[in-house]
Amino acid sequence: MSTLSLSPLRFSAQEITAVVELYASNPEYCRAADEYDPDDVRPDQVESDLREESGTDGCEVLLARDEQNTVIGLISLLHQHPKDGHPWIGMLIVHGAMQRRGLGRQLAASIEDRFRAASQDDLRLCVFESMPSSLAFWTALGWQEIRRGATNEHGRPVIVLQKTLT
Repeated sequence: MSTLSLSPLRFSAQEITAVVELYASNPEYCRAADEYDPDDVRPDQVESDLREESGTDGCEVLLARDEQNTVIGLISLLHQHPKDGHPWIGMLIVHGAMQRRGLGRQLAASIEDRFRAASQDDLRLCVFESMPSSLAFWTALGWQEIRRGATNEHGRPVIVLQKTLT
């Protein structure tokens, strides 16, 4: 199993370039989120969006790196959702070329461990209904559907999942 590290996004040009490549390598996600054109992911838009997200109270944007210090993923965590008070995984995305190697599972377990260590009882996330592969990934890790709804920003249909951490 690979040794992965998590570190805060620092917004260097190199990091933004890596995140642009990460998004572009996941065209299914880009189409589902409808925020980026997978054929033309703009660095300025990525940086602006991530700066806004990281500036949100209680939000943490992390880069996942492998042993060679290569960015292989991006994680966004919300320590307390303003509407339900629960901690959330806002995003966990692994570079398309690195998928199906257990890295997503490893990152998910690392996040769960972080929240367990912070004495959180559960953790939530949502997946786009249009991405059954994401739903299959999370349910295989023991996450359970608690409701269906729509994203606040764009009204896209989502499935809200929760995992008990205790």
